[in-house]
Amino acid sequence: MRPAPLSFTLLAAMGLAHGAHAFTPAGNDAVYEVGDEAFEGYYSPARSEARGMVLMVHDWDGLGDYERQRADMLAEQGFDAFAVDLFGQNNRPETTEDRQAATRALYSDRERMRELTLAGLAEAREQEAAENVVIMGYCFGGAVALEIARSGEAENVAGYTSFHGGVATPEGQEWPEAVPPLLIAHGGADTNVTMEDVSGLVEELEAIEAIYTVEIYSGAPHGFTEFESERYQERADEASWAAFQTFLKEAL
Repeated sequence: MRPAPLSFTLLAAMGLAHGAHAFTPAGNDAVYEVGDEAFEGYYSPARSEARGMVLMVHDWDGLGDYERQRADMLAEQGFDAFAVDLFGQNNRPETTEDRQAATRALYSDRERMRELTLAGLAEAREQEAAENVVIMGYCFGGAVALEIARSGEAENVAGYTSFHGGVATPEGQEWPEAVPPLLIAHGGADTNVTMEDVSGLVEELEAIEAIYTVEIYSGAPHGFTEFESERYQERADEASWAAFQTFLKEAL
């Protein structure tokens, strides 16, 4: 039996659900450097003894209150949560063109994408977050999580999760023979990431005998977890969050 989506009770209490805008972060922003560049993540430690850590990768608009809210929800459920910044301090693109440019720069430089993600993980551990980690992300961040999974470069990773993220394997890459368990949460009405992309991933994961779960939510569009957006679908959001809680319980 899946756990009840208690996180949404928390959302309502925080004033976030169904169009409300008030939000007071329970964690703290964390400025760190990668080379000579400054980045600003967000750390929300577990409210009780930590069951593990969740490293969160943001969508194409950069780290904002959405990721902070999700991190606080995870902290309430007993996980150290760190939202990594891949764009740089004060770089939070607002237009579609700027968001496309920011993500395109990292899609075209996968080495930098991995470097910045792993730097965020290192910062989380500097903040004394739990060692064992699940790496997850939303949309662009989901694609980043799978990039790290394929690379095998992160240590002490117990699993990977993508919420409505890109799942196609880039040309020249392949999955390693061994990879931690994966959870893929995908909208059945997603026109950005197609079912052909998902079936291609399934074939690749079957070929290496990976442990994975793909959840398809009927009628859910791309970005279905983004509350306060036109794409938000409460049913799919709650179901995918419950699936993620089960995944975390099993992995950590």
